[in-house]
Amino acid sequence: MIVLYHCESARSFRPLWMLEELQVPYELKMLPFPPRLLQRDYLEINPLGTIPAFFDGETRMTESAAICQYLAARYGAGEFDIAASEANYGPYLNWLHFGEATLTFPQTLVLRYGRFEPAERRLPQAVEDYGRWFLARLRGLEAVVDAQPFVCGERFTAADISVGYALMLAEITGLAKEFPAPVASYWTRLQKRPAFAAALEKQTTVRKAQGIGSWLS
Repeated sequence: MIVLYHCESARSFRPLWMLEELQVPYELKMLPFPPRLLQRDYLEINPLGTIPAFFDGETRMTESAAICQYLAARYGAGEFDIAASEANYGPYLNWLHFGEATLTFPQTLVLRYGRFEPAERRLPQAVEDYGRWFLARLRGLEAVVDAQPFVCGERFTAADISVGYALMLAEITGLAKEFPAPVASYWTRLQKRPAFAAALEKQTTVRKAQGIGSWLS
Protein backbone atom coordinates (compact mmCIF):
# COMPACT_ATOMS: atom_id res chain seq x y z
CA MET A 1 0.00 0.00 0.00
CA ILE A 2 1.22 3.49 -0.85
CA VAL A 3 1.38 5.81 2.17
CA LEU A 4 1.73 9.58 1.89
CA TYR A 5 2.45 11.90 4.83
CA HIS A 6 1.07 15.30 3.99
CA CYS A 7 0.42 18.78 5.39
CA GLU A 8 -2.41 20.88 4.08
CA SER A 9 -1.48 22.61 0.79
CA ALA A 10 2.25 22.07 1.35
CA ARG A 11 4.68 20.57 -1.19
CA SER A 12 3.23 17.14 -0.47
CA PHE A 13 0.14 18.29 -2.37
CA ARG A 14 2.05 17.42 -5.54
CA PRO A 15 2.11 13.65 -4.94
CA LEU A 16 -1.43 13.80 -3.51
CA TRP A 17 -2.64 15.35 -6.77
CA MET A 18 -0.62 12.80 -8.76
CA LEU A 19 -2.19 9.93 -6.84
CA GLU A 20 -5.65 11.27 -7.58
CA GLU A 21 -4.82 11.57 -11.27
CA LEU A 22 -3.63 7.97 -11.30
CA GLN A 23 -6.52 6.64 -9.21
CA VAL A 24 -4.28 4.15 -7.42
CA PRO A 25 -5.06 3.08 -3.83
CA TYR A 26 -3.18 4.96 -1.11
CA GLU A 27 -3.37 5.94 2.53
CA LEU A 28 -3.15 9.62 3.41
CA LYS A 29 -1.73 10.62 6.78
CA MET A 30 -2.21 14.30 7.60
CA LEU A 31 0.14 16.22 9.86
CA PRO A 32 -0.01 19.67 11.49
CA PHE A 33 2.25 22.26 9.91
CA PRO A 34 5.17 22.33 10.53
CA PRO A 35 5.33 18.71 11.72
CA ARG A 36 8.92 18.95 13.00
CA LEU A 37 7.59 21.31 15.68
CA LEU A 38 3.99 20.22 16.15
CA GLN A 39 4.24 16.43 15.80
CA ARG A 40 7.66 15.45 17.05
CA ASP A 41 7.13 11.71 16.62
CA TYR A 42 7.11 12.32 12.87
CA LEU A 43 10.90 12.69 13.15
CA GLU A 44 11.04 8.92 13.62
CA ILE A 45 9.52 8.59 10.13
CA ASN A 46 11.49 11.39 8.49
CA PRO A 47 14.41 12.67 10.59
CA LEU A 48 14.45 15.93 8.60
CA GLY A 49 10.90 16.66 9.69
CA THR A 50 9.98 17.73 6.16
CA ILE A 51 7.05 16.66 4.08
CA PRO A 52 6.23 14.75 2.04
CA ALA A 53 7.27 11.35 3.26
CA PHE A 54 6.21 8.71 0.78
CA PHE A 55 6.31 4.93 1.02
CA ASP A 56 5.56 2.36 -1.66
CA GLY A 57 6.57 -0.99 -0.25
CA GLU A 58 10.30 -0.73 0.39
CA THR A 59 10.59 2.51 -1.56
CA ARG A 60 10.93 5.66 0.57
CA MET A 61 11.03 9.15 -0.93
CA THR A 62 10.88 12.72 0.39
CA GLU A 63 11.12 14.99 -2.68
CA SER A 64 7.74 16.00 -4.05
CA ALA A 65 8.65 16.41 -7.72
CA ALA A 66 10.64 13.17 -7.70
CA ILE A 67 7.67 11.33 -6.19
CA CYS A 68 5.47 12.60 -9.02
CA GLN A 69 8.02 11.43 -11.57
CA TYR A 70 8.19 8.02 -9.87
CA LEU A 71 4.42 7.62 -9.70
CA ALA A 72 3.90 8.66 -13.31
CA ALA A 73 6.59 6.27 -14.53
CA ARG A 74 5.55 3.35 -12.38
CA TYR A 75 1.76 3.59 -12.42
CA GLY A 76 0.81 5.90 -15.26
CA ALA A 77 1.29 3.58 -18.26
CA GLY A 78 2.78 6.50 -20.16
CA GLU A 79 -0.18 8.83 -19.61
CA PHE A 80 1.44 11.34 -17.27
CA ASP A 81 5.12 11.20 -18.15
CA ILE A 82 7.23 11.49 -21.27
CA ALA A 83 9.61 8.72 -22.25
CA ALA A 84 13.31 9.29 -22.91
CA SER A 85 12.69 8.35 -26.54
CA GLU A 86 10.19 11.20 -27.04
CA ALA A 87 11.12 14.65 -28.31
CA ASN A 88 9.72 16.46 -25.26
CA TYR A 89 11.65 14.38 -22.71
CA GLY A 90 14.15 17.17 -21.96
CA PRO A 91 11.51 19.89 -21.52
CA TYR A 92 9.43 17.48 -19.41
CA LEU A 93 12.29 16.98 -16.94
CA ASN A 94 13.13 20.66 -16.99
CA TRP A 95 9.59 21.78 -16.13
CA LEU A 96 9.24 19.01 -13.55
CA HIS A 97 12.16 20.45 -11.59
CA PHE A 98 11.53 24.10 -12.52
CA GLY A 99 8.29 23.96 -10.53
CA GLU A 100 10.17 23.23 -7.32
CA ALA A 101 13.64 24.69 -7.69
CA THR A 102 12.71 27.93 -9.46
CA LEU A 103 9.07 28.68 -8.64
CA THR A 104 8.50 27.20 -5.18
CA PHE A 105 11.80 28.01 -3.46
CA PRO A 106 11.47 31.84 -3.45
CA GLN A 107 7.94 31.57 -2.13
CA THR A 108 9.10 29.58 0.89
CA LEU A 109 11.17 32.62 1.87
CA VAL A 110 8.18 34.90 1.31
CA LEU A 111 6.18 32.72 3.68
CA ARG A 112 8.93 32.40 6.25
CA TYR A 113 9.84 36.05 6.53
CA GLY A 114 6.36 37.37 5.90
CA ARG A 115 4.25 35.01 8.03
CA PHE A 116 6.01 32.30 10.01
CA GLU A 117 8.78 34.16 11.82
CA PRO A 118 7.96 36.14 14.98
CA ALA A 119 7.17 39.78 14.27
CA GLU A 120 10.62 40.97 15.34
CA ARG A 121 12.33 38.59 12.89
CA ARG A 122 10.20 39.33 9.85
CA LEU A 123 11.95 40.88 6.86
CA PRO A 124 9.65 42.92 4.61
CA GLN A 125 12.47 43.62 2.14
CA ALA A 126 13.18 39.91 1.74
CA VAL A 127 9.47 39.28 1.19
CA GLU A 128 9.39 41.95 -1.50
CA ASP A 129 12.62 40.80 -3.17
CA TYR A 130 11.75 37.11 -3.32
CA GLY A 131 8.21 37.88 -4.43
CA ARG A 132 9.64 39.86 -7.35
CA TRP A 133 12.05 37.01 -8.06
CA PHE A 134 9.19 34.54 -8.31
CA LEU A 135 7.15 36.79 -10.61
CA ALA A 136 10.16 37.41 -12.86
CA ARG A 137 10.66 33.64 -13.25
CA LEU A 138 7.12 33.34 -14.59
CA ARG A 139 8.22 34.93 -17.87
CA GLY A 140 9.46 31.63 -19.27
CA LEU A 141 6.25 29.87 -18.27
CA GLU A 142 4.14 32.68 -19.72
CA ALA A 143 5.66 32.28 -23.17
CA VAL A 144 5.05 28.54 -23.21
CA VAL A 145 1.47 28.41 -21.92
CA ASP A 146 0.48 31.30 -24.14
CA ALA A 147 1.18 29.02 -27.10
CA GLN A 148 -0.03 25.65 -25.79
CA PRO A 149 -2.36 24.31 -23.07
CA PHE A 150 0.28 22.53 -20.97
CA VAL A 151 4.01 22.89 -20.43
CA CYS A 152 4.81 19.95 -22.71
CA GLY A 153 2.25 20.73 -25.40
CA GLU A 154 -1.24 19.28 -25.66
CA ARG A 155 -0.60 16.67 -23.00
CA PHE A 156 -1.02 17.09 -19.23
CA THR A 157 1.92 15.51 -17.36
CA ALA A 158 3.51 15.33 -13.93
CA ALA A 159 5.44 18.46 -14.93
CA ASP A 160 2.17 20.41 -14.88
CA ILE A 161 1.56 19.17 -11.35
CA SER A 162 4.98 20.38 -10.29
CA VAL A 163 4.49 23.82 -11.83
CA GLY A 164 0.82 23.91 -10.85
CA TYR A 165 1.62 23.47 -7.18
CA ALA A 166 3.90 26.52 -7.31
CA LEU A 167 0.97 28.50 -8.73
CA MET A 168 -1.26 27.13 -5.98
CA LEU A 169 1.28 28.31 -3.42
CA ALA A 170 1.16 31.75 -5.02
CA GLU A 171 -2.51 31.92 -4.02
CA ILE A 172 -1.36 31.49 -0.41
CA THR A 173 1.51 33.98 -0.65
CA GLY A 174 -0.71 36.56 -2.34
CA LEU A 175 1.37 36.64 -5.52
CA ALA A 176 -1.26 35.05 -7.77
CA LYS A 177 -2.99 38.39 -8.26
CA GLU A 178 0.03 39.46 -10.32
CA PHE A 179 0.03 36.49 -12.70
CA PRO A 180 0.34 37.44 -16.38
CA ALA A 181 -2.86 36.61 -18.26
CA PRO A 182 -1.52 33.43 -19.96
CA VAL A 183 -0.29 32.07 -16.61
CA ALA A 184 -3.62 32.89 -14.94
CA SER A 185 -5.46 31.07 -17.74
CA TYR A 186 -3.15 28.07 -17.43
CA TRP A 187 -3.71 27.96 -13.68
CA THR A 188 -7.48 28.06 -14.24
CA ARG A 189 -7.20 25.09 -16.61
CA LEU A 190 -5.28 23.10 -14.04
CA GLN A 191 -7.80 23.83 -11.30
CA LYS A 192 -10.60 22.45 -13.48
CA ARG A 193 -9.07 18.98 -13.48
CA PRO A 194 -11.24 16.59 -11.42
CA ALA A 195 -8.16 15.12 -9.72
CA PHE A 196 -7.10 18.56 -8.47
CA ALA A 197 -10.52 19.09 -6.89
CA ALA A 198 -10.44 15.54 -5.47
CA ALA A 199 -7.03 16.17 -3.87
CA LEU A 200 -8.29 19.37 -2.24
CA GLU A 201 -11.34 17.57 -0.90
CA LYS A 202 -9.29 14.61 0.31
CA GLN A 203 -6.84 16.71 2.32
CA THR A 204 -9.71 18.62 3.97
CA THR A 205 -11.73 15.52 4.78
CA VAL A 206 -8.79 13.61 6.25
CA ARG A 207 -7.43 16.65 8.10
CA LYS A 208 -10.75 17.24 9.82
CA ALA A 209 -11.22 13.52 10.57
CA GLN A 210 -7.81 13.49 12.26
CA GLY A 211 -8.58 16.64 14.26
CA ILE A 212 -5.86 18.75 12.64
CA GLY A 213 -6.38 22.49 12.32
CA SER A 214 -5.71 24.54 9.22
CA TRP A 215 -2.48 26.53 9.13
CA LEU A 216 -4.01 28.70 6.40
CA SER A 217 -6.54 30.32 8.71
